[in-house]
Amino acid sequence: MNRRNFLKTSAGFAALAIGHNLFAITAERSKKQPFKFKTVTGKGINVPVTQFTPDGGLHYQTYFDITPFSPSQHFFVVTKFPFRDRLPVLGDLAEVCLIDIENQTIQSLYKTKSWGLQTGTNAQWGATDRHIFCNDVIDGTAVGVRLDTETGEAIAYCGPKYGLAPDESCFVSFPLELMDITQLGYGCPPVKLGEYKTLPPGASKTEGIWRTDLATNTKKLIVSVADAAAVLPPPPEDKKKSTLTYYFWHSKFNRTGTRVYNVVRCMIGGEPGRNAANVTFKPDGSDVRYCTPTQSPWGAGGGHPNWHPDSEHLVRHMKLEDGKEHFVKFKYDGSTFETLAPNCKGGGHPSMEVTDRYLVADEFKITGPATKTVSLRLIDTKANAERTVCTLPTTKWEGRFDDNVFRLDGHPCWSRDYKKITLQAINDAGECQLFLLDLSKVM
Repeated sequence: MNRRNFLKTSAGFAALAIGHNLFAITAERSKKQPFKFKTVTGKGINVPVTQFTPDGGLHYQTYFDITPFSPSQHFFVVTKFPFRDRLPVLGDLAEVCLIDIENQTIQSLYKTKSWGLQTGTNAQWGATDRHIFCNDVIDGTAVGVRLDTETGEAIAYCGPKYGLAPDESCFVSFPLELMDITQLGYGCPPVKLGEYKTLPPGASKTEGIWRTDLATNTKKLIVSVADAAAVLPPPPEDKKKSTLTYYFWHSKFNRTGTRVYNVVRCMIGGEPGRNAANVTFKPDGSDVRYCTPTQSPWGAGGGHPNWHPDSEHLVRHMKLEDGKEHFVKFKYDGSTFETLAPNCKGGGHPSMEVTDRYLVADEFKITGPATKTVSLRLIDTKANAERTVCTLPTTKWEGRFDDNVFRLDGHPCWSRDYKKITLQAINDAGECQLFLLDLSKVM
């Protein structure tokens, strides 16, 4: 066989070419390791809380809008970090792990070099419990990988994965090597620390969101950076002579797979701030819409947008005309915009449950020279009121590190039945772990 058919993945596994830019990866899975879920009680805990990752490691979920629950809710997918006191570079390996909820076991399925301190390995369930998707580096480029939980097979595709279609037909993504230039911790690590890939000034017509078709293993540029920049309000007059460089960031399909939202960022010269905006488009890249036409992106923060379960709206927090942060809800095409629970301060990583009443978000408080907490807020948008349902210890990065990439956000995620929340915090030993909060009796 032609030796060119063999490549090495980032973890050193053999990758056998089985089609055009399609690779079957030989990767050893660990044995299932039993452990016990731990009930957590104490001050500030007002709902049942369970630590569902084992002590002795550093465990994370992907992000606040990607649930670790499998479609059947019989399993969790989590990332295990090798460290979190420095930034990774290409060569450092993180693990994609499977947790069996009923049998309380954990198994390492795959090791990858494509990971970050905020979104882990970008592990995400497919349409069933059989497939988990992540990324890896093949022939020097970060691409999407499908893991088969039954057979152990790993298939690498030709394009990068950020958002996965609910039916597993495709995934969409900005090149992961271009993610960290606007904010650290979300893309593929660089070969050398500090040397991040960039785009030339302006709005690129040849780079942007790539759609990888999983049936044919072909990728296509469906929305260029220039396409997205064209639907945004123009920059203020005092910025037009500055060097503007546009980038994409988060990509996510709605629940029905009918639209994708994407964050667009614009870096202005050497100024701080990312001037974040939200656009949506159809899965083929058509019908690009700016979602909040009544609000200027210039000088705005990110606000952590997330699809509403109805697949028509998005939810985020945003600074409004009163100068305060609020939770807001708006339609994908920008035709509606409303403030949610105006008495409740906006912030954290917000997401709404399926009945359109309750919203959750994380909140942080420094409690001492070396201590900090993360709380889960439960906001009743109909009653315009909130309560704190749980407070847990988290990592205090302030005063220890120069960049907030080392923070441990709560990243609260709904279970698929919208009765429970998974949350990132630390255990008594100071290890990053995942906790399950049962909200079924407080909603």
